[in-house]
Amino acid sequence: MRAWQLQEAKARFSEVVKEASLHGPQEITLRGEPAVVMISKAEYNKMLKPKPSFVDFIKASPLMDSGISLKRDSSVTRDADL
Repeated sequence: MRAWQLQEAKARFSEVVKEASLHGPQEITLRGEPAVVMISKAEYNKMLKPKPSFVDFIKASPLMDSGISLKRDSSVTRDADL
């Protein structure tokens, strides 16, 4: 991620926008400290897209129909010598 000083980002705004669109987020600093990050609209839309629940994620796994048995052992726990 490239860092731009605020005054440079203002002077070269269209270049900052182009860089964000082509090469990813662009950091803008204020008095030497990170202040904001400019991202493309496509990147922003990806961030807003709702994430599936963990259960939906597992159900969508390519291994779901592979025949692997993922049954949990329901036997009583065993004693351990400590």
